[in-house]
Amino acid sequence: MKSSLVILYHREPYDEVQENGKTIYREKKSPNGIVPTLKSFFANAESSTWIAWKQVTAKQQEEFQDRVTMEGWSDEAVIRRIPLTADRVRNFYYITAKEAFWPILHSFPEHFTYESSDWENFTYINQLFAEAACEEAAEDALIWIHDYNLWLTPYYIRQKMPNVKIAFFHHTPFPAADVFNILHWREAIVDSLLCCDLCGFHIPRYVENFVSAARSLRDVELVEKKPVPEAFTPFGTALAEPEMTTKLKYQGRIVNVDAFPVGTNPGYIQEMVNKPSVQERVKQIRDDIGDNKLIVSAGRVDYVKGAREMLLCYERLLERRPEWQGKVNLIMTAVKAAAGMRVYKTAQSQIEQLVGKINGRFSKLNWTPIVLFTEPVPFDDLMAFYKTADIAWIPPLRDGLNLVAKEYISAHAGEDGVLILSEFTGSAVELPDAVLTNPYADKHMDDCIDLALDMSPDEQKQRMTKLYEAVRRYDVQQWANHMFREAKAIVAEAEEPALV
Repeated sequence: MKSSLVILYHREPYDEVQENGKTIYREKKSPNGIVPTLKSFFANAESSTWIAWKQVTAKQQEEFQDRVTMEGWSDEAVIRRIPLTADRVRNFYYITAKEAFWPILHSFPEHFTYESSDWENFTYINQLFAEAACEEAAEDALIWIHDYNLWLTPYYIRQKMPNVKIAFFHHTPFPAADVFNILHWREAIVDSLLCCDLCGFHIPRYVENFVSAARSLRDVELVEKKPVPEAFTPFGTALAEPEMTTKLKYQGRIVNVDAFPVGTNPGYIQEMVNKPSVQERVKQIRDDIGDNKLIVSAGRVDYVKGAREMLLCYERLLERRPEWQGKVNLIMTAVKAAAGMRVYKTAQSQIEQLVGKINGRFSKLNWTPIVLFTEPVPFDDLMAFYKTADIAWIPPLRDGLNLVAKEYISAHAGEDGVLILSEFTGSAVELPDAVLTNPYADKHMDDCIDLALDMSPDEQKQRMTKLYEAVRRYDVQQWANHMFREAKAIVAEAEEPALV
């Protein structure tokens, strides 16, 4: 049976475990993030296919099972795996995606490398995804494609299935046209995205950046533009936009564009925070640090995350305000990249050296300024850090959205806490009541950490109440509902008979 919904995403929607010599596919251990929400649409569709890649050895490929189902799921919900060798994965994901596309997407052209990129391998893998989608999709299916790794897939699908409905969601920032156009392959990428019926981005600024890039390269007509929805701040922040394009026309086809910021799951996070084991961990942390202020900063090693700027600001704080020495603790998670991610080695060593320098300079027998985690922190522990922390410090130089900010807000449920958030995260235009900071400006960073440390409980509650309302209003389910609703509306509109 052909599928009415086909989802293309690089992650498989399950954990693969071995039991008694047999491979079992089970729900992922952490039900946070977008995968569980996508799975709810996937599992509830009349017939559906989830397409992802799977790294395999030559021996595994001989007996590879490309279509599997999960325990407890309908046989009409199929996971289609595309087997890739380690070399293809390395060149596709670790090198071309991370060394060529990632720095351009995040507006760091100085990190861009063309020579090591394998465009031929990238196009080949996109073709494999497109072929799998076309094999699985019904003629009237909705094909929902995720992220820049599959930039070319819409084009290849459109060549084979001209009438199918294609929705694409871009999980990273989309840069300004002058930065995007550094990419040697810009025309092929834009041509493919213009094959979609719906292109979704996190915030209006990324929509406008895409529209500008498309119009700089192709004869694209701007059909409709509207004021940004109420969920977004229209003025006053670095990434604000007062108006947003909603429809383009290219080669006789309408391309709908929209902003769909990914949310978190506040209800689930509150359940986690209220677990007895997490509450006990919160108590342990508070007993360990006493009345000290606790700052948490969670993320992974990446030059776009602003870790260096934050650490230098923290060092300046301890210099400028010696009364805070021994009275403030920073818990920092900077999860190191996978072994193949060579582009992040410098960032990782920089973080470790700075943490070592600050701890060596200011530590006392009973106080260490920074505790650094470079391995993944269990989700329960992370929730305990969020709940205990007086301040969450989120300083990226550029970030498509940033869910850590929304998770911290959810953990505090509007009661207390302070969120310091970079203006250059997509979520900043949704969360104007955070302490918005400019990580490129030392003085502004200093002022913001001072404001956060000195903020009264009343002001904390006032700000966090508004932030919690924003996070609950547009949670992860609303993100998916919004995009799915728009995509289905396009399908319905296409099926309406033309007026004579």
